[in-house]
Amino acid sequence: MQTLRRVPSRLRRGLSEYRFYAYLAILGPGIIAANSGNEASGIATYSTAGAEYGYTLLWSFIPMTICFMVAQEMCVRMGVVTGQGLADLIREQFGVRWTALVMLALLIANTGIIVAEFVGIAQASELFGITRYVSVPITALVVWWLVVKGTPKRVEQVFLLMSLVFLTYILAGFMAKPDWAVVGKEFVTPSFRIESGYLFTVVALIGTTITPFMQVYIQSSVVEKGTDAEDLGLARADAIIGVMFANIVAAFIVIATAATLHVKGIHLNDAADAAQALAPVVGIYAKYLFAIGLFGAAMLAMAVLPLATAYSVSEALGFEKGLSRSFREAPIFLGIFTALIVVGVFVALIPGIPQIQLLVFTQCINGLLLPVLLIAIVLLANNEEIMGKHKNTFWFNILAWTITAVVSALSLLLIGKTIVDMF
Repeated sequence: MQTLRRVPSRLRRGLSEYRFYAYLAILGPGIIAANSGNEASGIATYSTAGAEYGYTLLWSFIPMTICFMVAQEMCVRMGVVTGQGLADLIREQFGVRWTALVMLALLIANTGIIVAEFVGIAQASELFGITRYVSVPITALVVWWLVVKGTPKRVEQVFLLMSLVFLTYILAGFMAKPDWAVVGKEFVTPSFRIESGYLFTVVALIGTTITPFMQVYIQSSVVEKGTDAEDLGLARADAIIGVMFANIVAAFIVIATAATLHVKGIHLNDAADAAQALAPVVGIYAKYLFAIGLFGAAMLAMAVLPLATAYSVSEALGFEKGLSRSFREAPIFLGIFTALIVVGVFVALIPGIPQIQLLVFTQCINGLLLPVLLIAIVLLANNEEIMGKHKNTFWFNILAWTITAVVSALSLLLIGKTIVDMF
């Protein structure tokens, strides 16, 4: 302490500024990855949880936040230590067969999200009175153009700012005047039901909170930034701050919809129903504010997800990749990218499709496929050959495997209960 006091004040200020700018240089991947879960299908899932079950699912945010932090931290640590993306490590360490299984799970999960984003764009445009048969094809062409020309950072920032409209849910949660004693009790009092609808919603919450593509994205991002071992602490802080921020917003979406929709017995059928949760803040303009946020959130995901998926799968399986290559040179890469866009547009334009239900269903699929990726992540984080002294510690390992086991058990329980209900 005495030594620190003897350091000149100008030098101390310089050190503080250095730490601040160092954090800003590392800042980004964790916050962006975590908040990417608050996109179209994520908003629909949290809104459905609040509208259908009130405050009773708030308890799930505590274990989900811990799970999310653990998964993000392992991927950040692997990216910093190895300098390789998750797909690269899976291929090198597990071989082609295991890689194919993991990438198939990732492809299915990401296809579901992309479909959900186009459905979200359709819902947002219809709140403004624009038919989906115009908005969805135009959006697909815009996404294609952005990717072919390279995704401009400024465009992504605009969509990110639009999606921050959902911060209004925090204000809506307070203005709806929920019973805070009940809210606090539900946060710390776990309740569980062995029924298909409840299990479906829990798995969907897990799927949208710890979406598989987030883990791939954050590891690739820290690698691209050139983050080294000296900055590992800052990268971890970025991941933890991102998780906390995203889950606070998500929890308030549940609180706001529970306080405004559940108490009135309103069931979500479309985006207009979900928008009612913002009525305490902006009144009759709620649907327009919700539409802006929904469009921004969906476009933010659509601007990068199809391309990131094509890169991950092509990279993992050793296929040629790159937008500068022709279809003859990189047929798998360009084929995956094109197919994802086409499938998303096609499904979003199906007449009479249950929109909110489809959005939640895609996140349930994410939750079911998540264990496959978690097992690969934990095994890699324990590999001393690639991680060295940075491999999982004993207690961290217990936590990581417990999380993987619980998520796997919930997935199997939902599958089993669904099969039993069929008969």
